[in-house]
Amino acid sequence: MRATVMRGGRLVVDTVPDPEPGPGEVLARTLACGICGSDLHALRHAPALAAAARESDVPFTLDPKRDVVLGHEFCAEIVDFGPDTARVLRQGTRVVSVPLAAGTDGIETIGFSNRYPGGYGELMRLSELLVLPVPDDLATEHAALTEPMAVGVHAVAKAGLGPDDAPVVVGCGPVGLAVIAALRLRDVAPIVAADFSPARRALAARLGAHVVVDPERERAIEAWQRTAAGRRAVIFECVGVPGLLDRIMRDAPREARVVVAGVCMEDDRIRPVLGINKELSIQFVLGYTPTEFADTLRDIAEGRLSVAPLVTGRVGVEGVAGAFETLASPDAHAKILVEPWR
Repeated sequence: MRATVMRGGRLVVDTVPDPEPGPGEVLARTLACGICGSDLHALRHAPALAAAARESDVPFTLDPKRDVVLGHEFCAEIVDFGPDTARVLRQGTRVVSVPLAAGTDGIETIGFSNRYPGGYGELMRLSELLVLPVPDDLATEHAALTEPMAVGVHAVAKAGLGPDDAPVVVGCGPVGLAVIAALRLRDVAPIVAADFSPARRALAARLGAHVVVDPERERAIEAWQRTAAGRRAVIFECVGVPGLLDRIMRDAPREARVVVAGVCMEDDRIRPVLGINKELSIQFVLGYTPTEFADTLRDIAEGRLSVAPLVTGRVGVEGVAGAFETLASPDAHAKILVEPWR
């Protein structure tokens, strides 16, 4: 199959062996796959990602010295079945899935595994028990956003918002936008969002933020103070760059909760005394539960979660490397989809 392969710290287009579905697996043809910020991190920080996964015991089995086909935000079409499959869904059924597979050596993450290629290639092996059929009237490109939107749904769920809480979303990239959409799904108000990019601020407003600010003109917490006086702050950190968490702790009001959804791949420093003096709570979040994933698919299909504004570009496998470079500019795109059949 044709695929964009991460090889030696670079992205190259090559023909690689077709994956063969094992017991309990289906073979699926990739229809659309989103480029995630964690994919960008993987290209730049693969050894650090692998080391952190080992230390934290998560199913991330990538060996950066071997070929990897990235891509875990996908919608695909079933084309064949491996042995010992129930075959409840027919060939040709469009599906999405939590990007996990039970390999012979344990659980692996599809798109971050040397043995389970992701959606930057034409074919994938998926666990039959985890695939969910896509409703007939849901566009493929929107179904592919189930995974990144579920990240926002999970972050909001872990925040444990109460009636006296008011959220602040710092960073309106794909993670921040998913958080905003999930907050709006719960009818939370007011939602304050901040980003340096005018394009991302516009998307934040479209997805449901009530107050959107440019941090160069007004700090996010100042916007929160003028719109949610008397409420308790719940601050979603959705950027993941060194120094930001400490800055948020410095600016946060007393007894605020900080939900860390941004993935910082570098060493960072915070001053614990800031959290101690203000009695702050910090919650780190990752991924989603299978139930949250299924609920997100349903909410997208039924129009409760808005995703159409997020799709801003499409490329074939030959365009993935260029898309990675383009995504370094926050004003250019929100979500670029890889369509390997192009």
